[in-house]
Parts: sequence; C-alpha cells; structure tokens
Amino acid sequence: MSAEHTLQGGAAGTVLSAQGLVMRFGGITATNNVTLNLQRGARHALIGPNGAGKTTLINLLTGVLQPTEGRIMLEGQDITTLAPHQRVNRGMVRTFQINQLFDSLTPLQTLSLTVSQHLGLGTKWWQPLGRSREVTERCARLLAQFHLTEVMNQPTRVLAYGKRRLLEIAIALACEPRVLLLDEPVAGVPAGEREELLQTVAALPAHVSVLLIEHDMDLVFSFANFMTVLVNGTLLTEGPPEQIANDPQVKAVYLGHGEGGEGNAHEAPGAGGTSNG
Repeated sequence: MSAEHTLQGGAAGTVLSAQGLVMRFGGITATNNVTLNLQRGARHALIGPNGAGKTTLINLLTGVLQPTEGRIMLEGQDITTLAPHQRVNRGMVRTFQINQLFDSLTPLQTLSLTVSQHLGLGTKWWQPLGRSREVTERCARLLAQFHLTEVMNQPTRVLAYGKRRLLEIAIALACEPRVLLLDEPVAGVPAGEREELLQTVAALPAHVSVLLIEHDMDLVFSFANFMTVLVNGTLLTEGPPEQIANDPQVKAVYLGHGEGGEGNAHEAPGAGGTSNG
C-alpha cells in the first residue's frame, strides 16, 4: 500500500480493509501477506495473471475462506470470522464469475424475491407484487436501471448471456450494498452484448464502493481509479491506472510488454486487446 494512498484515504475513508492476509493450503501459500484498502466510493480493480490469487483473496474477503493469518475490517468492524451471509447483512455483496441464478424464475420474480428478503419480507415474496408498493417500485427501478424491463417476464434460462449478467448485478444492487465485489462481470459475454453491460457497470451508484476483478483490460482501465496487481499470491504493486499502465514490472509480468519480454500474451490498455490470463 502506497503511503500517498493511505494518507489520501485515511482510516475514515477506508470502507474495506484487509491487513496482512495469508492463506495456506497445506504447504502452498495462495495469499502471501496481502494488504488491500478499498476507499469509500472507489472504483478499485484487482488484476493479475492466472494463478495470481485473485479468487482466493475475494473468497477471503467474502468469508468463503478463513485466513491463516491477518484480519479483515468492514467500516471499522472486524469481520474476519463472520460467515458470508453475515457480511452481506453488513453491506458487502459479491457477484460471481459464473452465473448463479434460478433458471425457472423471471427477472421480475428474482428481484422481487431478493428485494423482499432484503426488506425482511422473505416469507411473503410469493404474494402479488402489488401487495408491497416498496417492493414493486424498487423492482421497477432495478429492471429499468439494468435494461431488463423488456425481458422481465421471461424465464431466466432463455435470456441472452449478457442479460443474465445484468440480472446478477441487479440482484447484488437489490441488497443495497455499500461494498460491491464484481467478479469478472463480462466473462463469457459475447462481443455483441458487452457494450450494454459495460455502460451499466460504469453507471453504478457513486456511493457504492466497487472492487472489480477482471481480465478485460479495456474495462479495467476505463472503469478503475485505483488498481492492485497480484502475482503469485503477492501484492506486486498498486496505484492509479496511469501508473500501473507504465509500470515496468506490470508490463513484464502481466501486460506482456516488459523489456526483453517474449510472447505478447496480454495487450496494453488501449490496444484493443483482452487478457485471458
């Protein structure tokens, strides 16, 4: 963590903080003393090649895994040992790299269920939507915000993949998170469906602090105002996008443009390439 970033954000500006996280699986260290601070309202990207430890770190932040060492703070409260659903209740919500949706439900039904549960009406979600004006209005706003109104009554299984991705993010926003972890939101989305999703991600509410895990460099560099680079479970460097784009270590290890680097596997931002690492 750079001293400048810490001073700018300070404790008051940090909404999610991971300090000295270590995750060992037997003799393998998947996360090696990683410290990461997500500032309030930030658009923070977590990048790195395959095997960098991004998924393990996200699983630690969300409670899927318990760290071997270190601690995690959410808005000043220690959440290191809390279960995933308890972290959601405290305002930290995650989307997944692979869709986890109810194929038989429509977007309207799915959002109605999510909003009802969030409002404490979980046992009554199946009742006609008109019974709760708050649920009806919230669902209508989410459907419009995520370009799902036209398909709101179609079973999720028949939706285009880009729409399924939009629905997943809408579900996350229905929980009114203060911290949103986006796990590769454009993964698997066909080129023709990407623009709508990219625009929607860019238009996420400013008060929601976002940590984005993504391989698509065009999305990363257009979205993020701060970036963290992981390599082999270790924090390589972090800083604003311009700094990361011109960092020799990042170019060599991840973007593939280091001096003497072989094989242009990852294109630099703006080159029109998408990293698959």
